[in-house]
Amino acid sequence: MTRADQDLWVFAYGSLMWRPDFEFVERIGATLFGYHRALCIISVHHRGTAEAPGLVLGLDRGGSCRGVAYRIGPAQRDHTLAYLREREQVTSVYLETSHDLLLADGRTVRGLAYTADRSHAQFAKGLTLEERFKRVRHAVGVSGRNPDYVRATCHELETLGIHDRGLLDLVRLLESDGAYR
Repeated sequence: MTRADQDLWVFAYGSLMWRPDFEFVERIGATLFGYHRALCIISVHHRGTAEAPGLVLGLDRGGSCRGVAYRIGPAQRDHTLAYLREREQVTSVYLETSHDLLLADGRTVRGLAYTADRSHAQFAKGLTLEERFKRVRHAVGVSGRNPDYVRATCHELETLGIHDRGLLDLVRLLESDGAYR
């Protein structure tokens, strides 16, 4: 069996959870070990511009991350890979990597994930809540408003029973500032 004849698993931890925009055969909760979800990518395309950069999620080293795994059938494999590369690799801030994923039903599968390239100029490590707020608050890119991205991701995580304190605190700060009016 060739690789193109096999299913493709994709790990989602941010907007891919609530807006995958590709066909899949299965969607299931999953955990990726060795990385954690962080607002560590400066967005100059999807949720910001070069003049007013926003902030989006990346997988940074350390810890673990709960999210969603999608199984893509062989017929959609190449199309999905091309789509994901176009969506996630606009500025090459993500590395396309392969990892073992622990699925919610106990299976372990090998899956694709987009991890943060710590050497990229758009990688932002250790931002305070106030710094994240300032970046996200008014940023808008080709995929929409940055505050909407943060809120939609936080909502999806809550729906899945995943409580991300950092995102929740940011959403609350944005709400108190009126960013969602």
